[in-house]
Order: sequence, then C-alpha cells, then structure tokens
Amino acid sequence: MIEKVLAIETSCDDTSVAIVNRSGWVHSVVAASQDLEHEMYGGIVPEIAARNHSIALIPLIEEAFKKAGMTWSDVDGIAVTNRPGLIGALIVGLVTAKSLSQAKKIPFLGVNHLEGHLLAPFLKDAQYAPPEDFDYPYVGLAISGGHTSLYHITELGEYRVLGATKDDAAGECFDKFAKMAGLGFPGGQRIDQMAKTGNPKAYEFPRSMIHDETFDMSFSGLKSSGQRMLEQLGPELVQEHLPDLCASFQEAIVDVLIAKLERAAKVFRSKRVILTGGVSANSRLRARAEEWAAQKGLRLVIPPLRYCTDNAAMIGYVGALRMARGEFSELDLGPSPQALATDFK
Repeated sequence: MIEKVLAIETSCDDTSVAIVNRSGWVHSVVAASQDLEHEMYGGIVPEIAARNHSIALIPLIEEAFKKAGMTWSDVDGIAVTNRPGLIGALIVGLVTAKSLSQAKKIPFLGVNHLEGHLLAPFLKDAQYAPPEDFDYPYVGLAISGGHTSLYHITELGEYRVLGATKDDAAGECFDKFAKMAGLGFPGGQRIDQMAKTGNPKAYEFPRSMIHDETFDMSFSGLKSSGQRMLEQLGPELVQEHLPDLCASFQEAIVDVLIAKLERAAKVFRSKRVILTGGVSANSRLRARAEEWAAQKGLRLVIPPLRYCTDNAAMIGYVGALRMARGEFSELDLGPSPQALATDFK
C-alpha cells in the first residue's frame, strides 16, 4: 500500500525534494534556488539549470529525509516531474528517480507538473491547511512563467482546460518587462516589490481579450506596449517613474486574470476557486482576488508561497494519490516538454 512518497521536482530552475503522504501532509520539503546563477543572463539558461540540478539533487534528498526524521524504509514510492518542462532539467530528476527506484526496489511515477499545481491547495503542514469545506469541483487559474491557463477540476485526473494564453504567459510578460526596465531577474518578484509604492492608474496599458466571451487570454500586446512606453520615456524618466510604471503594468495583468477567473466561476456556477502557480505569489493579485471572492461570496484558496512556486510537495501529493490507486511508471518513461494529450480534456 502506498502511503508516503519521496518527490522530486526539476522542471525548470528550482530543485526541490519533499516527503508527502496521500492525505496531503508534507513531512518535509526542501529546495535550492538558482536565481543567482541565472541573474547575470536576465533569464533561465537551460544548460545551467540542468547542471545545477545534478549538483543539488542528491544532497537535497538526504536533507529531506533528515528534516522528516525518516529513512528509505519509511517511503513506499517515488514521484517525479517528467512533464512539461525543460528537457535537460527534467532528465536529471527522472534519471535520478529511476536509479533510486531500482536501487531501493520501490515503484516510481512520472507526474505532470501542472497537475501538481492544480492540487497544491490540498497540501497540509503545521502552518497551513485548506478550509475544511474545500473539495471538488472547483475552478482553477494556474499562472507561471511558462503557463497561464484556466481549468475546471472535478476530481483527481479530471481536468478540463477552459482557456489559456494565446501567446506569452503572464509570468513571462512580467519577466520581460522587468528586464526591459532594468530590474533584472527574477522579474516578477521585483515588479511586485517596486509596484507597492506606485500608482496603478498612472499609465494606460492594454488589457487584451478582457471582454472576449472566451476564457482565453493574450499578453504579447501588453509586452509590446510596455516596450514602447519605456522607449518613449527614455532611461532617466523610466527610473524616475519606475514604481508607477510597474504598478500600472502589473494592474493590467491582474485585471485580465481576475476578469477571466470571474467569468469561469460564473459560467460553471462554482463557489470554489483557486489561484496557483508561481505568479499567484504576486501580492497585488492575491489582494485583488481575495477582495473579489469576498464580494461574490466565493471560497477562494491560494496556497502559501512555498506551495505556489515550483515545489516537490505538490508532485508528491499527486504521485501518492495516483500510486495508491495502482498507477506506476515503467523504466522507459521519458521526459516531455509538453503535457500528454490524455492529461487534460
């Protein structure tokens, strides 16, 4: 019987390991950030990410066991992200999981990274637990540097894609604007901080597809508009008005995200909604979403920051649930830059 699993997450630039049981309890979760390694390049370099995963992973596994006060005899399986993500980064985690599976004679399972985000609200630890009345079905908005999508989640493995960005993801848009404005990497966090002292109405940016009757989104026009605005102002004025620029740019993204989430909740008559993924750590988005949910009488769940960004705990939870119902992977499982056709409807 599968009860506890060791989980490995290496889909992008953060290396994470966790030990989780199938009730969602996180016994330990540890991570190694690569922000400093990628900062000088203004974005993530896949080869550097993969190399750093290979250096950090085994020590993190040892640390996860130590933090949980457990040994290999306490875990029943291994869950590992194998899709979607950077191929080189995924390979490091997947090969490690396969090797440990053979050495320890326990099963392993490849997990979809996005499914982990969609179930992250169910995680529990000493400081966090979802509301007691939170359960399926619910509407979920998953937002990150690589993905911005709306889902209707009815049960484990039943995820309907309602809409997605037609071009750039919201997180990518944040990062590109930050780079153009000279804020560096990671851009989303720095825009969030800078915007706290700015006026969100100071500059007018487009909100593409906000009134469109679909659930789709588009952020490439906003990115282009941001570039033109920075070029028109020039370096000196940009620096002088940077808080207002960041606040206004951020507000345009948040307006679109809230509008699409509200439309999905209304169409599916859902009283339960979630925000998940790295961009859901944005303080303005959280505040606006909480205000909106309170006005509409909705149950909004946003995981704490440690479970919003890429983390192995969410991968472990999905893996434990799926392995408990008899799902396992074979040794010929490979990595994929995209989700499988069967992952979502």
